[in-house]
Amino acid sequence: MSRVYNFSAGPSMLPEEVLKKAQAEMVEYGSAGMSVMEMSHRSKDYEEIINGCEALVRELMNVPDNYKVLFLQGGASSQFAMIPMNLGNKNKKCDIVITGQWAKKAAAEAKRYITVNEIASSADKTFSYIPKLDKSKFSKDADYFYICMNNTIYGTKFNELPDTGDIPLVADISSNVMSEVMDVSKFGMLFAGAQKNLGPAGVTLCIIREDLIGNAMDITPTMFNYQIHADNGSMYNTPPTYAIYIMKLVLEWIKEKGGIAAIQKINEEKAKILYDFLDSSKMFKGTVVKEDRSIMNVPFVTGNEELDAKFVKAAKEAGFVNLKGHRTVGGMRASIYNAMPVEGVAALVEFMKKFEAENA
Repeated sequence: MSRVYNFSAGPSMLPEEVLKKAQAEMVEYGSAGMSVMEMSHRSKDYEEIINGCEALVRELMNVPDNYKVLFLQGGASSQFAMIPMNLGNKNKKCDIVITGQWAKKAAAEAKRYITVNEIASSADKTFSYIPKLDKSKFSKDADYFYICMNNTIYGTKFNELPDTGDIPLVADISSNVMSEVMDVSKFGMLFAGAQKNLGPAGVTLCIIREDLIGNAMDITPTMFNYQIHADNGSMYNTPPTYAIYIMKLVLEWIKEKGGIAAIQKINEEKAKILYDFLDSSKMFKGTVVKEDRSIMNVPFVTGNEELDAKFVKAAKEAGFVNLKGHRTVGGMRASIYNAMPVEGVAALVEFMKKFEAENA
C-alpha cells in the first residue's frame, strides 16, 4: 500500500525522510549495538541525542541564552496546571484570551489555583475569529498573560501579539511551532506538544525564561516543578527517549530544508493554494475570517452535513485521510503541517474541484 496524504490534526504526518532514517536505525543506532528505545538515558549515546536536540531547538528558533529548553512529559495539557503552579505564585492572577477549546481548558485548570481574568472571547461566533483586545481590561498585576497562538480545532491564529508590557506572555504553540519565524524574546514561555510539527506524541517542548523558574507554589508536585527539570537537564526521571530522538531527526530535517524561514515560505504557499480555492469555490467555504486564518489548520464546510460526510468518505477512498472536522465543529479540516508537501495540498484541491463538479 502506498502512503496516503494524511491531513490529521495530530498525531500528524512525519517527513518520510525522517521515518526512513528512523527505520534504518531502528535495530541499531550508530555503533551502540542497540536501538535508541533500549539504551539508558544516562548513556553517552543518549546524552548526545538529547543535547543535540536541545542545540537544534536553540539554533532553529534563535532561543536567547537566558531561556531554558525543557523536554517534558504529560502532553501540552499538563502545562495547563504547571503554568499557574509555577508562574502564578506572586499575585495569584493571570489574564487569558479565550479563542477555542484549548484556551478554555487552560483557563479552567488555572482557576483551580489562581484568579483568571478572561480578557476576551470569540465563543459568540464559534471561535471563528481572534477577538480585538482592549488594553484597559488587562490586569496590571497579572503574573502572566496567556494565549493559544494557533487554534488547531477552529483554524485561527494570532497574527499580532498582545502588548503585555512587563507581564510575561505565555503561549501554547502546539500547532504552529517551527512553522514560522518567532521572536522568542517576546515571550516569557512557549510550549508545544510534539505530535503536530515536531515528532510523535510523548514529549512536550517548553521554552521558558530563567527568571520565571524557581517560584513554584508549595503544593506543586515535584514532577510539575520547572526548577526540577531545569536543574536536571530534563532527566530528573527517564524522559520519553525515543520521542526526543525522533524530534531531533525532524529538527535536522527542518535545518536541511533551510531552517524555519524557508519552511514558512512553503507553508504560506500551501495555505494560499487551499484558501484561494476555498474563496473561489461555490461548494466549499472556509469558516474563519480572512485576517485571522491559520496557515496550519484549515477548516471548511459545504453547508450540508450529508455532503460533508460524502466528501470525507470519497476523499479517504482517494487517499486523502483524516479530513473530518473536530466533533465540536463538524465539516472538514485540513491540517497542513510542515511535513505535508505542497504536492499534497495541490492534489487535495484538484480532488475538491472534481468532487464539486460531480456533485454540483
